[in-house]
Amino acid sequence: MSVTPDNDNAPDEPMVFIIIGKAYETDGDDEGVDIHVMLRAPDDDTAVREALNALAEEGFLEADLDQIGTLTDVPNDEPHASAYQGALEGEVAIIRFS
Repeated sequence: MSVTPDNDNAPDEPMVFIIIGKAYETDGDDEGVDIHVMLRAPDDDTAVREALNALAEEGFLEADLDQIGTLTDVPNDEPHASAYQGALEGEVAIIRFS
């Protein structure tokens, strides 16, 4: 008889990470762009790796990632609400602040 153990540590909902930092588009860019990256990932290492890959695909040369966490509630305000929905669908959402 095969029994699948119930792991109490497994989240019931998908883990949506938010990573906060600053990204740089050119060498010598002292200002950078404040960013929030939202994505779904199994762990924080994977989330950071996928965020950096997405930032590189968007043309950023460098990034300083300051904070990482998981969202426990669905955001109500834009642009985070749309980014959260995109993350649930498997996208990596990059929010840029001017």
